Order: sequence, then structure tokens, then C-alpha cells
Amino acid sequence: MSTPNSSRRALVGAAATGLMGAALAPARAQGGNASGADMPPKDPVTAYPAPPFPKQQQPWPGLTSKMNPRPDHGETSYKGSGRLKGRKALLTGGDSGIGRAAAIAFAREGADVAINYLPAEEPDAREVVALIRAEGRKAVAIPGDIKDEAFCKKLVADAARELGGLDILVNNAARQFSRDSIVDMTTAQFDETFKTNVYAMFWITKAAVPLLKPGATIINTSSVNAYEPSENLIDYAATKGAIMIFTKGLAKQLAPKGIRVNAVAPGPFWTPLQVTGGQPVDKLPEFGADTPMKRPGQPAELAAIYVLLASNESSYSSGQVFGAVGGRGGP
Repeated sequence: MSTPNSSRRALVGAAATGLMGAALAPARAQGGNASGADMPPKDPVTAYPAPPFPKQQQPWPGLTSKMNPRPDHGETSYKGSGRLKGRKALLTGGDSGIGRAAAIAFAREGADVAINYLPAEEPDAREVVALIRAEGRKAVAIPGDIKDEAFCKKLVADAARELGGLDILVNNAARQFSRDSIVDMTTAQFDETFKTNVYAMFWITKAAVPLLKPGATIINTSSVNAYEPSENLIDYAATKGAIMIFTKGLAKQLAPKGIRVNAVAPGPFWTPLQVTGGQPVDKLPEFGADTPMKRPGQPAELAAIYVLLASNESSYSSGQVFGAVGGRGGP
């Protein structure tokens, strides 16, 4: 027997599914399928690599090019349909992982894109810049550490100046440490996680809001850990819960200005975050195997959600958290 809350969740989930289906229709319709041939549905269980994965570890912040298997960000698969034509977007963590997938998709939907990343991630960033420019869009690369408030202010100002404005902000960069016990967590690591995941979001958003006009959107990256926290990621989970609440509160504050604020809550996704201390080394080969789909998500599988939230198709969605968790947990 369902409770009123569970019934409400089912209704909201059905509505969101319908909205997403309608929003994704243009992209699927174009989809590189000029011949008009049928496009059969893809089995999500077997569509991407599944565990076991090779044992691997990289020093922070890690590089996509050194991961095995290499993550799929939609480099060859994402097809745009002009849904963000003329828009100007800033993404943190845009060199790899989820941010990279969103940056590629935004460019293929017609947006000019600025990405932020750490200087050590320059090889990955160059690949993204090349992909954006290949679509005929402007690419702005702004390396720097968002744990620094002064840099966050400069990041927003530089992005807006180089792009000629700003109307999409994606707060995505994150830090994650796996620790089996709170006794093993250091204050420095706890501080780094909150500075990267929460403080930077606050500083960047605060600097960006005065530049945003009606129709602009802010998209934050939360996590399944905001709803189903992992026992080895309690500080990370706490930051993702904070991001979820920050999103909902800010959405109410900015709605009268015509600015929407939403979040995405990914489950286990195959990104450098996992191979740089975000998961225990001995458990990494089975990463994602405990989901109903028996595999982690690939960044490419999130790109369309970020496009949806940035586009006009989701104009009545604000203060929402869109989940992509492989069948367990989440909003």
C-alpha cells in the first residue's frame, strides 16, 4: 500500500519523465539519423562497460586519458539540435567527467562555453576546448583553484567578459575522500571537501547572480549520497546534502527574478573522482556493481539532463533535483 508521499513521488516522477521525453525528442530526432532509419531502444544494462574493471589509481586530480576503461563523455555519440543556440555557459570541473559531458553537449546545442579546471588537468581541458571549437562555438579555458574565494570571483568575471555575458552556470567540480572511519578523517581533508564542494558553489554563484538576467539557469551537481549516504563518504555526502538544500532555497529566492535553479543527483559514475582516492582501491574493480543495472553510469548518460535543465523546455522546473542513479536511491 502506498503512502501519500510515495504516491506524490510517483506522480512527480511520471511528470518529470514525460517532460524529459518531450525535451529530448528534438535531439533524438536529429541524432545523426538523416536516413530516417529506425533507432531501436538501447539496453541500458549492456550499453556501457560493467565491472570488473582493472585495478588502478591516480594521484589527484587524475586524467581521463589514463583511466581504463576510458569514460564516455558523448564525444562521438551526442548529437545536438540547437536547443541552446546563442547561450553562454560557465562550468566548473569542465575538463573531465560529468562537467566534460555537459560542456560537449552544450556546445553541440549551440552554446559558447567556459570551463574551469585545475592546472594539472590541462591535457584533459585541451581536448574539451578542441571539441567545443569543432562545433564552431567559442571555448574559454580558465584554470585555477576554486577553493580560493578571490579566484572564484575572478573566474566569473573572466568568463562573462570572454563570453560576452553569462546565462548558464553549472557548479560541478567536486572533491571526494574515501575513509572507512571518522577517526581516519583529517580536518584538512574535511575542509578541502567543503571548500571545493560547498564554499566554491557559494562564492561562484554569489558572483554570478548579479550578471544573470531572466531566463538564466543555475545547475548544481548534488549526488545520490545526499539521499543514501555511503558510510565511507560521510563528509562528501554532507556536502551533497548541503548542495541539495542550497539549490532548493536559492530557487525560491531567485524565481521572482526569472532565474531557475536546479540540481542533478548522479549515482556512481565512472570519472577521475573515483580513481583518485574517491573509492577504496580494492573495491574500485567492482565500482557500480551493486546498482540494479550492475554497472556505473558514464558521463555521457548525464549530458541530456544538464541540457534539459539549461534549456527552455524545463521552464517550469526550479528547485528540483533530477536523479540518475542506476535504479537505487536518489531523489
